[in-house]
Amino acid sequence: MELARICKEVEKESGLPIIPVVQAVDLRAIKEAVEREVWVQRIDPEPPGKFTGSLNLEAVIETGASGTLINHSEHQVPPGTVKQIISAVKKRLNAKSQFQTMVCCKTLGQMERLIKFKPDYLAYEISELIGGDISVTDTNTKAIKHGVEICQEIPLVVGAGINKAEDLKKAKELGAKGVLISSAVVLAEDPKEKLKKLVSLIK
Repeated sequence: MELARICKEVEKESGLPIIPVVQAVDLRAIKEAVEREVWVQRIDPEPPGKFTGSLNLEAVIETGASGTLINHSEHQVPPGTVKQIISAVKKRLNAKSQFQTMVCCKTLGQMERLIKFKPDYLAYEISELIGGDISVTDTNTKAIKHGVEICQEIPLVVGAGINKAEDLKKAKELGAKGVLISSAVVLAEDPKEKLKKLVSLIK
């Protein structure tokens, strides 16, 4: 909850959208505490009903979520499930709900396969770099440019190892529309100061 409050404060100071992506069990408390946009880390495609153990779309929307990640490197799902989740969002919601989906891809080949399901965002993240000090913007510049070409009208977000302001600036220069950041802020001695530094070069 404290991290979500920090995101809200830095968003207000910087004018940049900073969206917490949280566990479903924390969603209601965080949403009520910050009264701002919050996403969940995952959902399942099953509808309400006899699907004990599933985290369904209607429940997370009722609890306050505005979007979800799908197929994060730490919670991968088969392509068929990616399709089912996106289809569920498009079929079971009305236009007013504005619930969004972001599909994470470990490779450009995976991106080329999953883009056909038409999520709202695509994310390119190399699992080997997640949580480390080496940024995807330093090691995979050509891949990011190619990813932008693949995505065309779908905004590309990049992640993995992003830990300094220059990484965000470079991601923007390469054509990315956003970044996924976790460890750099969550594990920082002063998360607010770290987040402020991260966004300092973005105008």
